[in-house]
Amino acid sequence: MTETPASPPDLTLEIDGPIAWIVANNPDRMNAYTADMWAKIPVHVRAAEASPDVRVIILRGSGTRAFCAGADISEFESARTGDRAAEYDRLNHEAFSALLSAHKPIIAMIHGFCLGGGLGIAACADLRLADHKAQFAIPAAKLGLGYNPRWVPPLLALAPAAFIKEMLFTGRRFSAAEAERIGLVNRLVETDTLEISVRSLASEIASNAPLTVRAAKLTIDELVRHPENPDTRELDAAVQACFESADYVEGRRAFLEKRKPAFAGR
Repeated sequence: MTETPASPPDLTLEIDGPIAWIVANNPDRMNAYTADMWAKIPVHVRAAEASPDVRVIILRGSGTRAFCAGADISEFESARTGDRAAEYDRLNHEAFSALLSAHKPIIAMIHGFCLGGGLGIAACADLRLADHKAQFAIPAAKLGLGYNPRWVPPLLALAPAAFIKEMLFTGRRFSAAEAERIGLVNRLVETDTLEISVRSLASEIASNAPLTVRAAKLTIDELVRHPENPDTRELDAAVQACFESADYVEGRRAFLEKRKPAFAGR
């Protein structure tokens, strides 16, 4: 994908076979999210979830300069002060909730800057691949913003609390190497091979049995979010659905016939 020409900020959904791309198009502001873009995240996630062809969702920014520089500060005076701040927070929370509750795997493809709400979006993904030029920060303390406590758990699921405290207390930027070391990203790759690596990972996941992937995602998310009281009944049902599926039959037959299975997700 190439840098898009100057155009109104937008968040688009592009479905390419088993992969759905949710792309932030605001390159003049390093793909910062406007209120309208935040509002489109749940819409696009629902559309990708509803498509029987889609097996993996990828989040990215337009071009290679930035994944997302956070919320578009140019809107703060009009949309993030006084009573209007609560509405803006609602849009943020609904966007994060849509990503966290998705049944299909989500990969964040991180070029360059991943700041503020952009890091919040990336933290809600299941996997994060970044280039070596990536930089990560939550600069709320430098702007006088209160960072919503509802958006902290996804960060704590990735990195130790001490590092998240350092990030929030200082607002400083963490390098790609630091982010990988503390667990914010799964893997670092070169800028010119990032999209290839993300496509390869998405294709590898998409080729596997969707019900098995869904059960694994559901199980891990539930155990991380509710370690003391997980809904084991729901998790057991998801696993049982795999054993009762046509894909399980196909997987066994393909193994015996020494061929690649063709999973249908049912």
